[in-house]
Amino acid sequence: MPKKNKNEEEEIIRVKMPKNDETIGVVTAMLGGGRLEVKCEDGFTRICRIPGKIKRRLWIKPGYLVLVKPWSVQKEERADVIWLYSKAQSSWLKRKGFIKNISPEL
Repeated sequence: MPKKNKNEEEEIIRVKMPKNDETIGVVTAMLGGGRLEVKCEDGFTRICRIPGKIKRRLWIKPGYLVLVKPWSVQKEERADVIWLYSKAQSSWLKRKGFIKNISPEL
């Protein structure tokens, strides 16, 4: 039985939006050890940690659009990755004007 081709636009049911102190960012570099460098929309470049539940499910590469939550201690330097946006979701966010200061390279 052949696989069905899915249109990415049909896949979008709901896009996770930033709440409270969360921000959207683009992965600029992989640092190793479950850490990566993310350029956030608020102008800061943060070192982000990939939690275990996300690390086991998803592959994150430079250029991907992610949702990050800054730590309460070092807000301008460190954060945790909460969500990885798909290509269709990131193009929707850009089209609707939620991404202004950064450009994802998907």
